Amino acid sequence: MGVSSKLQHWFLRFHGWVYRQSGGALGHHMIGVPTLLLETTGRQSGVTRRNALVYAADQGTLVVVASNDGQDRPPAWLLNLRASPKVELLRGRQRTAARAGVVERGDPEYPRLWRLVNDTNHGRYDVYQSRTQRPIPLVVLTPA
Repeated sequence: MGVSSKLQHWFLRFHGWVYRQSGGALGHHMIGVPTLLLETTGRQSGVTRRNALVYAADQGTLVVVASNDGQDRPPAWLLNLRASPKVELLRGRQRTAARAGVVERGDPEYPRLWRLVNDTNHGRYDVYQSRTQRPIPLVVLTPA
């Protein structure tokens, strides 16, 4: 991991910590894009895991991207929600139970949802996809 990647990793962990510690008062727009905290249950440990993720709103649902910064392996939170799709969200100060559904590249909704969340994140997901052969899935979060 290069210096830039280490710095980005540290900052994202700090961002998630600030978001969580402030109860959502800080962090929702801290990095210039809308961000939520996704809480999943560890598929092996059963421990609650939290990740700060950029999201886009779409017709009553929220869409996040399992990019893992364009690495060849998916993020652990994706594996966790595949095993247990019941999740919790903190969006700003609003806490919501939700159900996660994975949308793969072949799904007819994928191109529209990809454009939506990629545009929200200033084209970063196109850059991440260019770094890996792994098709990056999307996750639709529907309030429970």
